[in-house]
Amino acid sequence: MKLENKQFELKDFASEMAKLKNDKHFDFLVTIVGEDFGEEGLGSVYILENTDTHERISVKAVNSDRDNACIPTVSNLWKGAEILEREVYDFYGIKFLGNKDMRRLYLRSDFQGYPFRKDYDMSPENNRYTLEDDPEPDYTVEYTLDKHGKLTETQHKLFTDDDYVINIGPQHPATHGVLRLQTILNGEEIRKIYPHCGYIHRGIEKMCESYTYPQTLALTDRLDYLSAMMNRHALCSVVEEAMGVELTDRIKYIRTIMDELQRLDSHLLFYSCCAQDLGGLTPFIYGMRDREQVLNCMEETTGGRLIQNYYRIGGCQADIDPNFVKNVKNLCTYIKPMFKEYEDVFTGNIILRNRFNGVGVLNCEDAISYGCTGGTGRAAGWANDVRKNHPYDMYGQVDFDQVVLSKGDCMDRYLVRMEEMKQSVRIIEQLIDNIPAGDFYIKQKPIIKVPEGSWYTSCEGSRGEIGVYLRSDGGKNPLRLKFRPMGLPLVSAMDEICRGEKIGDLIAIGATLDYVIPDIDR
Repeated sequence: MKLENKQFELKDFASEMAKLKNDKHFDFLVTIVGEDFGEEGLGSVYILENTDTHERISVKAVNSDRDNACIPTVSNLWKGAEILEREVYDFYGIKFLGNKDMRRLYLRSDFQGYPFRKDYDMSPENNRYTLEDDPEPDYTVEYTLDKHGKLTETQHKLFTDDDYVINIGPQHPATHGVLRLQTILNGEEIRKIYPHCGYIHRGIEKMCESYTYPQTLALTDRLDYLSAMMNRHALCSVVEEAMGVELTDRIKYIRTIMDELQRLDSHLLFYSCCAQDLGGLTPFIYGMRDREQVLNCMEETTGGRLIQNYYRIGGCQADIDPNFVKNVKNLCTYIKPMFKEYEDVFTGNIILRNRFNGVGVLNCEDAISYGCTGGTGRAAGWANDVRKNHPYDMYGQVDFDQVVLSKGDCMDRYLVRMEEMKQSVRIIEQLIDNIPAGDFYIKQKPIIKVPEGSWYTSCEGSRGEIGVYLRSDGGKNPLRLKFRPMGLPLVSAMDEICRGEKIGDLIAIGATLDYVIPDIDR
């Protein structure tokens, strides 16, 4: 969608945002985008959704004082805003008044400057690296304005002298990557979790500002590599929408089928990793065995298995392989009986049911407040599927069920994904015999330029909504490119989900949240 930002005076910002949430039911904070508006100042763009009507709006907040830029927090309205505001603070130095955890999110605590600002000095002399340990403070800072309008800070201790603190990760295999969860325990019971991100932060969004639009595509497969197709789909779509590119039906069919093959690939790996985390070797092998069949179908067309590198601005890199239709149909025939096998060997297992039932509950209200989209939100009763709420390509013309459960525990998060695999096969079977003739690529100019303006487009990834915010000044490089990660809201909700559970349940909860760390770190 093209963004037409509402803008409020900073003195009225908190009350106006409260009205949008409480009076107009914009209860889903999709994302917060930090921005350097140049002479206008530093600020943020907030994208909000009404979960009843699925209407979306954007709000812009700007502070002209670049040296002491501050904006009132909205973390009191949306729980997920706390970590999103930390991300903006980390890269832009904007202080969110009233946010109780204004620490850096990705960069070291001793990092100098704010690298996403347009005036940040990136010369080698200003960028000194160290192999010393990060001197992490044991407190966080809350910023407020006193009665004279002067910025003041209050320190809050993270731990007391009596707290027993352990680190789960960043090297623990069950964190599914280099994520560190600083965990306070009372015996075996979890009292508090502080997530630490940034161990593989690569600055992809910053890199995109110096890349041409086709060059940025190469980075999307390196985000959530199990949603590589959907990541690139979202980026291509936002550029195509901004440029007014009309795609052929053949392109839409191919992209929809490829997206669902990618979803099958991801959910099969989810099934395997759930089994592995709980000590089940046989279902792990079953899932990996069948995932190979999915990857074979994709590889014959894209040439890749993990990094697909297939979608382009205007269509696809190449047409589908001559054997693609036959092999995909064979895959559907092969894999449907396997779903029953998964249920027999793992879903009905008494160990799995004891470890999953009633564990790690996230209710619907909190799922929306944190922005936990995808299977995590749908397991809690929130019908958030982008394919249904904001249809794109062929999703508005195929028949499939949005899988929504109600308990919001580990078991329902697991069952949602198991059922979604069946729905993916159902979508593929409706399309695979009906791929129309036509162009697989709409030729673009050698140098792609996007008109001036701001847009936001999203797709349904394997773990939720993957969105792309684009601001262009009319040139060949994006002025700002922001990816909405699927995993960051899941990590921000870890403390809420795990508090009061046993330390052993943390592994089961992490497995069913199904986050992928490069998507979080970017």
